[in-house]
Amino acid sequence: MLKKREKLLNSRDISWLSFNGRVLEEAAKDEVPLLERLKFLAIYSSNLDEFYRVRIPVLMALKELKKRAIASQKLIKKGILKKTKKIIETQQAYFGSILKQHIIPDLKNKNIHLVYNEDIPDCIKKKTDRFFFDTIAAFLEIIHPEQKAFSPKNNQLYLAADFGDANKGLALVSIPSDEIPRFFHTQIENTHYVVLIDDIIRANLKYIFTQIPQCVFSFKVTRDAELDLQDEFNGDLANEIEKLLVLRDYGMATRFLYAPGVPQPTLNHLIRCLQLEHANHIEGGVYHNLKDFFAFPIRDQQLQYAKLPVAEITYQHASLFEEIKHRDLLLHTPYHSYDPILRFFNEAVLNPEVEEIFITLYRVATNSQIVHALISAAKNGKRVTVFVELKARFDEANNIKWAKRMENAGIRIIYSDQKLKVHAKISLVKLRANAPLNAIALLSTGNFNENTAKTYTDHSLFTSSSFITGELDLLFTYLSSTSFGKEYPALPFQHLLVAKFNLLPTFLHHINNEINRALNGEEAAIIIKLNNLEEEKLIHKLYEASQAGVKIHLIVRSICRIRPGIPGLSENIRIVRIVDRYLEHGRIFVFHNGGNERVFLGSSDWMDRNIYRRIEVCFPIYNEELKQQIKQMLTLQLQDDIAAVQLDKNAQNVELAEGTTRSQEEIHKLIHASFRDLMYQ
Repeated sequence: MLKKREKLLNSRDISWLSFNGRVLEEAAKDEVPLLERLKFLAIYSSNLDEFYRVRIPVLMALKELKKRAIASQKLIKKGILKKTKKIIETQQAYFGSILKQHIIPDLKNKNIHLVYNEDIPDCIKKKTDRFFFDTIAAFLEIIHPEQKAFSPKNNQLYLAADFGDANKGLALVSIPSDEIPRFFHTQIENTHYVVLIDDIIRANLKYIFTQIPQCVFSFKVTRDAELDLQDEFNGDLANEIEKLLVLRDYGMATRFLYAPGVPQPTLNHLIRCLQLEHANHIEGGVYHNLKDFFAFPIRDQQLQYAKLPVAEITYQHASLFEEIKHRDLLLHTPYHSYDPILRFFNEAVLNPEVEEIFITLYRVATNSQIVHALISAAKNGKRVTVFVELKARFDEANNIKWAKRMENAGIRIIYSDQKLKVHAKISLVKLRANAPLNAIALLSTGNFNENTAKTYTDHSLFTSSSFITGELDLLFTYLSSTSFGKEYPALPFQHLLVAKFNLLPTFLHHINNEINRALNGEEAAIIIKLNNLEEEKLIHKLYEASQAGVKIHLIVRSICRIRPGIPGLSENIRIVRIVDRYLEHGRIFVFHNGGNERVFLGSSDWMDRNIYRRIEVCFPIYNEELKQQIKQMLTLQLQDDIAAVQLDKNAQNVELAEGTTRSQEEIHKLIHASFRDLMYQ
């Protein structure tokens, strides 16, 4: 198992870094609005932090295993960790040049002075000093690591002060960016000044220490994000995860990131004091956690993407439920308003014929309207069952909070098995047995989260088809049963594709069908859009299809282990990656099938975890007009020659010849011009 996992790692991490490099390229584009370029820097920084918390610990562990006697098994490709570090170093140097040589000067030209690695201007010094005493001081922590054992929290910012004195030694000062905003903002006449609180603290160290430090530098420690849940754990899962979340902030250190120019003896002393000998020691910039640019305090619509109006549904019946009774509806967010999804649950709260509501929740909004509706439904006498995934990485605490509130309201809460995540995005509303409509369903490619829906492109199907609702009922019955997570019966899914049951064999069947058609001289084609593609059986089957002559177009946002354009193997495979104002998130699968196309949407990427260790649901689109909508959107994305790049056989981004098609803009125009009317005529 370990050997197979490492085979994937050898290329998956380089591929992922290629994606993050593409994010960085967007920050460098002059045509991207200035404040949006700062956001892309924030996205890059946030992604890299997650990489060090999730991917690097695995590489470090495997490297250690190799050292210990498993070298003969060749578990880890030689130099992969070193190569990964080199790529990151190159990208971070590029990050610094984009920020310092382009964005900061461009901000200054717009009368926005980001004080960056320079003295705080005299004209605002009194204001920053006052902010230090009035606000910052209340949150400061002063630590003397030589006097008391201390373990820095994950990604917490600190200043280290070296006094060059054997008696004084080292002292640490927290930078409380998790308690107060990272940036101080003030305006004098027409100029906006933005100062990092790091510099305000540094400028006021004389009020903290009686002696002036000889050397002051910033640092942070990034730690492993894995929660060590025991396979045999049988207690309260929510309580156990809450305990582990506290410990996660002090897990294995994977990266010690420090400012440049620190004297080596000082650095060595700090590493020993904080027991960071086994972490990756990386010299970075003067500032860390620049994902905080997400909260940059300047808001100027002229320096941001122009707001695009969302398409609204025109209802032809008195209610959304009545609309769904007459036809399937397909929502494309954020091009469409998210309101119909909120209304779906709100109508379930009020409709007297509704008896039961089932839903899976993976990443819940901070103040979820959907959860509020579910709580109201339970109070109104509906039977509500919610499957909450407590192991949604970095959303565990928020999910636990909502799970407890729902349970207190009388909702039946079911947590997934320790080793099996429920990643499906599905909901079923069941009505009275003698009601005109027995059940309606909502199936999506994205989380039921109204916040992320503003920036993630996803697709959501509303349907009353008995084929779909019947199989959803079967799936929810299984998830509610005592056998969930323990055994996998042969449930008879004929329409839904459900991981752990029929998802993998069905996809393999459809690829084989295209292979057979190509070998018989018929037209054969596959279009797939995913976030990540790494599962070996499906990859080998796509290679086989390419060799048979099947034309394969892939739109893959992040990890992609397929290598296109290799003669005799993958010359019929083309892969594009799109990075633009919205995060491409929807998963789409189109098989030509002799002209009678089979179209599926769903929650599942083609990764080991999605195929083998999660409950995922992909669902068919049967309505021909809705199929055409999906095809038109995919066609525009495959034609994109502005926001898209093409992947080469080394998984590197290849810029396309400058063109005229930006798919997200064209899809927005298309939806407003035609889909809006097609869906609800």
